[in-house]
Amino acid sequence: MRVVMRVVMRVAVRVGCCGFRLACLMRMHVASPRIAVLVRVRSQVPVYVVPACIVPRRPMVVFMPVVLLVVLSVCGLVVLALWQALRPARRAEFIRSYTLPKGLFEKLRQRHPQLSLKDYQLVAQALRQFFLAYLAGRRKPVSMPSQVVDDLWHEFILYTRNYQAFCDQAFGSFMHHTPATVMGGEKRINTGLRRCWWHCCRAENIHPRKPTRLPLLFAIDAKLGIAGGFHYVLDCAPLRAAGAQAGGGTHCGGDFSDPSFDGGLDGLGDAGGNGDSDGGGDGGDGGGCGGGCGS
Repeated sequence: MRVVMRVVMRVAVRVGCCGFRLACLMRMHVASPRIAVLVRVRSQVPVYVVPACIVPRRPMVVFMPVVLLVVLSVCGLVVLALWQALRPARRAEFIRSYTLPKGLFEKLRQRHPQLSLKDYQLVAQALRQFFLAYLAGRRKPVSMPSQVVDDLWHEFILYTRNYQAFCDQAFGSFMHHTPATVMGGEKRINTGLRRCWWHCCRAENIHPRKPTRLPLLFAIDAKLGIAGGFHYVLDCAPLRAAGAQAGGGTHCGGDFSDPSFDGGLDGLGDAGGNGDSDGGGDGGDGGGCGGGCGS
């Protein structure tokens, strides 16, 4: 809403300036409140109706089309600006309220029969969080940190028509899938994970650099006890102090804000947008790499 208010204020100031300049140019003055009709009977000039609060001292029909054109142009720009400013919010609301295709949970049950219906609904919520992270990052690549959520995403893609319609409405372009992954030697994968971490944390009011808990998407594999999943903890210091390797099933949330892991913090807070452009960063038609960006 702050963006909308800034746009409206800027348009209002510009309209005021243009109106003042036109008034000076046309040497207008304030008159009584009535409707003024300027007519030239024999000149075949169209009739123009304008508010009588601004009446020219002499008929200046030549300027009236200019005034109308300016007013219509300003109104069109205001409507367009409001539409552009509200589009990310509409897309985010669509993702939050979207109902997954029927039968999708049954497909997921074949992979994870130990889960309950409540668990499947939680997985669906985590998948929506992943989609929202992709949208908030202006459709730059975001890597998938959860195995069970990745399984649901894969099953969703197999409903090709539903998934295509969802992507068109949610992102304006197709979001491609690649498997879930973890921080490692591939910098593009690390960047995608950091970007996903950043937006998931912000969605749950968690400080991305100083988290006190894990966002759902990063906690769900451990929460549901997914065999072969990616289990995250906030701090791996106790594990490392005990001589255990952080990896091979347990991964550190603190690594996302630690530049010593791979020599950088690319993706951590670099987007700052709301997915309001059609081209969408470097994820355009092949974005949302979901994990193995470049693998």
